[in-house]
Amino acid sequence: MMYRLLCILGVVAIPLHAQILEITPAFPTTNDAVTIIYDATKGNGTLTGVNQVYCHTGLITTASTSPSNWLFVQGNWGQVDANVQMTPIGNNKHSITIDIDVFYGFPVNTAVLKLAFVFRNANGSIVGREADGSDIFYDVYPVNGGLQAAIFNPTQVQLVGLNQTFPFKGQSNQPCLLTLKEDGVLLSSINNATLLNYTVNAGSPGTHTLMFEADNGSTAVQDSVIYTVNPPVTYQNPPLGIKNGVNHVNDSTVIFQLYAPEKQHVYLLGDFNGWLPLSNYHMNCSLDSTRWWLTVGGLQAGQTYAYQYLIEGQGRYADPVSTLVLDPNNDQYIGNATFPNLHPYPTGLTTGVVSLFETVPPSYAWQNTSFNPPAKKDLVIYELLIRDFVAARNYQTLIDTIAYLDRLGINAIELMPNSEFEGNESWGYNPAYHMALDKYYGTPEKFKEFVDTCHGRGIAVIVDLVLNHAFGQNPMVNMYWDAVNNRPAANNPWFNAICPHPPNCWGYDFNHSSNATKEYIDQVNRHWVQEYNIDGFRFDFTKGFANTSASYSLERINNIKRMADTIWALDPNQYIILEHWCDNNEEELLADYGCMLWGNVTHGYQNSGKGFPANSSLSNGIYTNRTWNLPHLITYMESHDEQRLMYEAITFGNASNPAHNAKDPYTALGRMQGLAVTFFSQPGPRMVWQFGEYGYDVNIDFPCRVCNKPILWNYLQQGRRRQLLDVYKAMLSLRNNYETFRSLDFQASLGAGVKRMIMNHPTMNGLSLVNIDVLSISATPAFQHTGWWYEYFTGDSINVTNVNGAILLQPGEYRVYTDVPLPKPTITSVASLEELENPGFEFSVYPVPLESTCTLKVHSREFQPIEIQWYDAQGSLIQQHRGLANAGDNLILFDNLNLNPGTYLVMVRLGNSLAHKTVIK
Repeated sequence: MMYRLLCILGVVAIPLHAQILEITPAFPTTNDAVTIIYDATKGNGTLTGVNQVYCHTGLITTASTSPSNWLFVQGNWGQVDANVQMTPIGNNKHSITIDIDVFYGFPVNTAVLKLAFVFRNANGSIVGREADGSDIFYDVYPVNGGLQAAIFNPTQVQLVGLNQTFPFKGQSNQPCLLTLKEDGVLLSSINNATLLNYTVNAGSPGTHTLMFEADNGSTAVQDSVIYTVNPPVTYQNPPLGIKNGVNHVNDSTVIFQLYAPEKQHVYLLGDFNGWLPLSNYHMNCSLDSTRWWLTVGGLQAGQTYAYQYLIEGQGRYADPVSTLVLDPNNDQYIGNATFPNLHPYPTGLTTGVVSLFETVPPSYAWQNTSFNPPAKKDLVIYELLIRDFVAARNYQTLIDTIAYLDRLGINAIELMPNSEFEGNESWGYNPAYHMALDKYYGTPEKFKEFVDTCHGRGIAVIVDLVLNHAFGQNPMVNMYWDAVNNRPAANNPWFNAICPHPPNCWGYDFNHSSNATKEYIDQVNRHWVQEYNIDGFRFDFTKGFANTSASYSLERINNIKRMADTIWALDPNQYIILEHWCDNNEEELLADYGCMLWGNVTHGYQNSGKGFPANSSLSNGIYTNRTWNLPHLITYMESHDEQRLMYEAITFGNASNPAHNAKDPYTALGRMQGLAVTFFSQPGPRMVWQFGEYGYDVNIDFPCRVCNKPILWNYLQQGRRRQLLDVYKAMLSLRNNYETFRSLDFQASLGAGVKRMIMNHPTMNGLSLVNIDVLSISATPAFQHTGWWYEYFTGDSINVTNVNGAILLQPGEYRVYTDVPLPKPTITSVASLEELENPGFEFSVYPVPLESTCTLKVHSREFQPIEIQWYDAQGSLIQQHRGLANAGDNLILFDNLNLNPGTYLVMVRLGNSLAHKTVIK
């Protein structure tokens, strides 16, 4: 028996929506030719008025991994594709006729369950779906399956008024006796028919069942639909202290609250009521008609429940302030090792994303409760994307890697967004649920353990929150949607209909002038502090926190101050970090208020690494050069957004001096050491992008900016990269152990040629010199005084008699002097491990573009081991070869590659040398 739902409004009459698809024959089998008519005004209605519509379609079969796992997909998205082009037939209806078996091309024994559809315009920018944003499905019936019957109208939750009539349509696939009953009482019957039409009168309150039956004398098939007539809305304020979302009263009772002004009726659906819009789950409304709330008791203590809100019968929405959600399309790809015992999705009972809550939330036993976060000026932040940092892509593996970061010497980790974003594979800047932890990286308990473990090692944890915008899965976007213009409605409480600060527009733009948005953002921020014990936030694109593109905005300043004050009221030590990009006066004001701001000096460091002194100034990375009063500028050489320094150097480096070619990998890695020396000699907070410490050199745009990148921990087997890592460690040891290298008493000379930092402190003075030219330079050191000075890396000492006596620095050479002798750091000797980074060989792959069989040619100077690795655009290892290379030319054949069109990275290790290049199919 199948159940469908009908919700009926008690006071205001709202017309029913007819079904989105009309398919002939009504009970298709895989042997049939079928005509599909799509009504663009139904469902989400976004394709209304679009003349040329394309269907994007596939099948749900017994081999599908989930009810939404399409197979045998037809249609090239975003392209004019004649195979799926529909014919407009008037009144916003579009038709296409297909032979199911031929069109989808599935094997003979395939068990097909459903046809799956979405519809689009030519470039795919407008998509027609169900009203709740889900895909559209239509049942496929067994060949020679006997009697079939179904209700074709109504097919989903709708609203009608008390005493309003609505049409009913039931069909069978063969003539027989058709009957319709309401709550067991016969309404209509017709014999020897395949169609029963009836007009139902919603004449009494409560929940009712319409039962449709087809009986051919030997077999009876039933289908039913349940509808509810709404009771009048109860207008009553919720108890004091109730916040939006789930409020725990005791172990078996919770109060739900949803902010939804201008809505007329809201039901609570969930595991606790069979996902039915029952009258006792019709929510109360506050006296100001903005908040819908309901107390639910009798729940099982310790149980996890899933729930949604049904708003005016038009859509099912997860809670905007969910702390965890289920996604029917993406959760199937999350392994049990990452998120064990995930609550099952209520398949067949609802559609779309659903929220989760626990009647007794687990209490994490924090072990490191006395952690004191580093002072703002002393921060060394390590920015990382979990997806591209550890192969398992989860918190547990990240926990296992913290020791590496601790040894490196950083004192804060900044995670790229780990709140719920669309899909699984993402940078995270496409947020869907800002308060929910994205399950792709692990459980809330594991994230807490990660934070706790970091605190135990003296490392602060900073999360990246994207509060400038949200993407299309966000329920607040969809609850108030303008289907005609395909954008948030003008009355959306949270979002601007049109982004007010182009061209910097992504997803749907929050209206930060709205009180609803302010309340939402403050609740989100409080949750992350209180639930996860984090130490601060990096807020993405805070220039967008006002409805203006102006470089100076008092409204934006006030919005950020309000956010900061809300957070600091919970914990005054919280870091507030802004990606701001506004007028310096505004940034200075916010810095004085206690915020920190990103300082992008990538251009200067790139040119320094490449060996072009003329455009290599690093002065903008010093807070005083911006006239700031406080050292609240977080300077970085690289970030997730910027091209990697090593890639820039080996691709575009200065090759004018053959004896010091900045393009040469061995030379470039040495130059990276000098950049680290000057970078960590400067005052104020610093930020490092992941793997910069060993010279990660894969193009940021391989094969696209946000695509998965190869995780190259094997680089640490290479001596020259280990040497760079050791220099990072040595400089961070100076910062962490000697106040001199955190001192705000300094002089900086960071223009062309030699970068000089003078650091003063009563306990010790310091001086760093770095020649970023590709030619030698006689540098003026400007020692603070005469007498003995000690070079940190070599352990050498000099007796300075002239503080400005010239020091000859070779290309890329660096020195760090102190007037107190320090222990000499341990720096890997490349000769002791391997020759490494000057590979001394080249290789080629042909044919290009690649075919299913291709050949890699490499010349080896001697008999030695060879390893070849192929990575796809997601950074996954897809092919590997290990063997021995002979002296001379070697040809390695790769057959049956079965590569999809795209870009691939090929890495070849020959002996102790490594080279890589990108290839295209």
